Amino acid sequence: MRTADAVLAIIRERGTKGLPLERVHRLLYNQGLYLRAYARLYPNKGAMTKGSTEETVDGMSVAKIERIIAALREGTYRWQPVRRVYIPKPNGKQRPLGIPTWSDKLVQEVIRSILEAYYEPQLSKHSHGFRLNHGCHAALQAIQQTWKGTKWFIEGDIAKYFDTINHDRLIEILTEKIHDERFMWLIKGLLEAGYLEEWKYNTTYSGTPQGGVVSPILANIYLDRFDKWVENDLIPAHTRGKRRRANPEYRKYHREIVAERAKGNRAGVKRLAFQRRRHPSYDPYDPNYRRLRYVRYADDFLLGYAGTKSEAEEIKREIKIWLHDNLKLDMSEDKTLITHARTGAARFLGYEIVSQHADDIITNNRRAINEQIGLRVPADVLERQCAQYSQDGRAIHRSELRNSSDYDIVVTYQQEYRGFVQYYLPAYNVCTLTKLQYFMEGSLLKTLATKHQKSLKAIKEKYGTTNATADGELHCIEVRVAREGKPDLVARFGGIPLTRQPLAILNDLPPLVVYSGRSELLTRLLAEECELCGSREHIEVHHIRKLADLRKKGRPEKPLWVQAMIARRRKTLVVCRDCHVNITHGRPTRQPSTE
Repeated sequence: MRTADAVLAIIRERGTKGLPLERVHRLLYNQGLYLRAYARLYPNKGAMTKGSTEETVDGMSVAKIERIIAALREGTYRWQPVRRVYIPKPNGKQRPLGIPTWSDKLVQEVIRSILEAYYEPQLSKHSHGFRLNHGCHAALQAIQQTWKGTKWFIEGDIAKYFDTINHDRLIEILTEKIHDERFMWLIKGLLEAGYLEEWKYNTTYSGTPQGGVVSPILANIYLDRFDKWVENDLIPAHTRGKRRRANPEYRKYHREIVAERAKGNRAGVKRLAFQRRRHPSYDPYDPNYRRLRYVRYADDFLLGYAGTKSEAEEIKREIKIWLHDNLKLDMSEDKTLITHARTGAARFLGYEIVSQHADDIITNNRRAINEQIGLRVPADVLERQCAQYSQDGRAIHRSELRNSSDYDIVVTYQQEYRGFVQYYLPAYNVCTLTKLQYFMEGSLLKTLATKHQKSLKAIKEKYGTTNATADGELHCIEVRVAREGKPDLVARFGGIPLTRQPLAILNDLPPLVVYSGRSELLTRLLAEECELCGSREHIEVHHIRKLADLRKKGRPEKPLWVQAMIARRRKTLVVCRDCHVNITHGRPTRQPSTE
């Protein structure tokens, strides 16, 4: 049997060449694909979260994979309904989230890896989101680097996209390139598996479950039709002219400057150059020049148009009609806006996107930023972030952290601060995040002061230090934990230069698991030996959420399995079924055989 990497490489090659994919259902019998899927899924926090059954990643085994493969081969595998929960959205509404059972997650991950290998080479370059090297920052860079001269932004949003994907249309799109009826029935069964809300079953007539492992790639495949239509039809229809014609007023001043320079009149040249700078070098209203640009991230998309507002409104109407007629989707009227690029700001991926203008910023005798796209931290986003650490304009402590160690408190604040700052590093006003740093540092100091019943001054003297950066020494709060025979553990808040980094990149997806190099857990699992008693029968994996749960103070003498996991520093333990049952019920595990 081919290895997982070999199978996916063949699929990827067919996708690159645009060849159809056949006998896909047979690929689901490859054990290596499931081991690869397991290695990718088990580190996720959601692996220990129950779906509509009690099953989680705990108890994973090769035998379970073999049972899944047997059910798929015999056609008896049945998708379980997902458990639906709701998570809050920034606008106060709630987003439905589906939590599949562990076995369904595993099969979905195998399907996702096959579909991704085949379709990824074929997806549009304008598509971002749920793709390796096509994250938020990649989409924003595409806008910033290539959209110069944009006059209007068309902000697009598809209403309830993941909930309204038409099942029949999706299957039709997949069937065009995947010629395997059994595989299509499996996908159709996944889409129609339904969901449990407050333990009441509900049928799904449309949409893909948000939270499902395979949902993102299916959503991208569905909207790729839209991407290709925009790229091949809409953009060419609204693009004309090689460059704008010269502005007569600008050219008039240019001729006068040349004449004054020939006379040696430097004062006249300076005066005329200042007046010329008040006019664009080209005609911004040239009717023979139009440009349309496009980028999409998941169900949000943005178009930049160099033309008139009436033409931008016509483009919006064309998009609305095409989405409804071809993909059975509706645009959200509240979120689909037309914004003037210079006087307003489009909202996309948490940024404000504007067309910059400043006649007095000169580089190499040229206006440096006019009509360049600028990325900006929205003021309301910054205020909401600061509000988590302040009240009535003053920093506040966080009582829920008082029982944590000083090290963990500083780590918590730094993770929250670093994540926000690194996301907004490409913004030209990233320096405004000093306000967030001020409130977060004040909140951190007050939390530590409340915990130790000391003054802020005493905490600053104890933990205040500096951190060397490319921008010089920066103030920070640092906690060190000494370890015998090992380097100190260091937690540091602050010390991050708030300097714009236009090429900063954060990817949405982690690097792909390279199965040929087999993860340490898979090697232990395939050894088929209990790490507690040495048995080689009914081997499975015991999982826990986090190691910190094993180190809690006040526990009685730690059992053998806890000592083994702490010593290995692993959240997994390969055990036999008898030992696993004993662990689950708090009973002593079997001792290693002395024979």
